Amino acid sequence: MNKVILMGRLTRDPEVRYSQGESATAIARYTLAVDRRFNRNNDENSADFIGCVAFGRSAEFAEKYLRKGTKVVVTGRIQTGSYTNKDGVKVYTTDVVVEDQEFAESKNAAANNDGGYSGGYSAPVSRPEPSAPGDGFMNIPDGIDEELPFN
Repeated sequence: MNKVILMGRLTRDPEVRYSQGESATAIARYTLAVDRRFNRNNDENSADFIGCVAFGRSAEFAEKYLRKGTKVVVTGRIQTGSYTNKDGVKVYTTDVVVEDQEFAESKNAAANNDGGYSGGYSAPVSRPEPSAPGDGFMNIPDGIDEELPFN
């Protein structure tokens, strides 16, 4: 089975091209910076930079909505290949072929984290703030513990 699930941020805007021929197909390429769970050599922020390629409607979605810094979840498959460059050296490639891609954070979170989303959404001028800063959950009032169905 060849199945990949990644969550990370785009390192730059997607590069989109269209295939030639009667039915031109969109092809989008982008790189995801995916944080590593465990740091080796006591590196503070280590990440892997993984190349992704999307075709057709997925590529059009990437072109329209994804920008540098956008946090996304990508599912797909790994595809390897090779080619000979202009110097005659064989180059090996590994990409994730995107089958599905989704936003991994809200537009508000992206704006607060400077996530890079600059789409056509304009937030209301005043909106209520969550009671706990940053986590989006309300605080449980004191003395309600015995009324909760779980501990």
